[in-house]
Amino acid sequence: MKPREKAAIAVGLLKKEYPDAICSLTETEPFRLLVAVRLSAQCTDKRVNEVTPVLFRVFPTTEAMAAAKVEDVERIIRPCGFYHGKARDIVECANVLLNEYGGVIPDDIDTLTRLPGVGRKTANLLVGDLYGGNAVVCDTHFIRIMRRLGFTDTSDPMKTEKIMRPLLPPDESNDFCHRCVLHGRAVCRARGAKCGECVLKDICEEFKNTAEQPGSAQTENTRRKTEKTERKKKQNVTA
Repeated sequence: MKPREKAAIAVGLLKKEYPDAICSLTETEPFRLLVAVRLSAQCTDKRVNEVTPVLFRVFPTTEAMAAAKVEDVERIIRPCGFYHGKARDIVECANVLLNEYGGVIPDDIDTLTRLPGVGRKTANLLVGDLYGGNAVVCDTHFIRIMRRLGFTDTSDPMKTEKIMRPLLPPDESNDFCHRCVLHGRAVCRARGAKCGECVLKDICEEFKNTAEQPGSAQTENTRRKTEKTERKKKQNVTA
């Protein structure tokens, strides 16, 4: 099977499994989403979603954030970790946006990555979620799943993006990345992956090469999970 064909299958399977491809961050206004993504580095989306309402009550606009004292922002975002650098980036970014872009979030990745604290992950998410552009958001879940499926052999975000961008349908890539986050949290976890329940197992290289090795402990665990899943399906049918 060619990589592009396999990618199309993966897109279709996750689309069916997770019809609602939503970003886990609750902020949707452009500047607020940018800030939320910056805060999410080395922090859970759940924690970010708890902090951003407080932050934006105090600094509700780009103008207010640009005028903020870094130490005041630090006090609010401290629970998100690495708050010194994050606060500095957020205030600087607000100023750059106002002074150079009229307060409008740029719509292309190269321009976005010139903003303070904005890397390719953030830039891709903004282009995809705000402008519906071709985005490949390489977070830890996406990178792990692409590696397990056999598309890549790297944990490097830039290399992963370079490999996957030409394989994914441009109009599906952003939603596919969101679905990978959902799938990575629920099933294809870093530890304790639920391979027997995974809709991608038939095209997964790791499942084929590792989980199904004869005599391995993983084989037995996978077999039991698969049998349990099949039993549940039969019970639902008979019910």
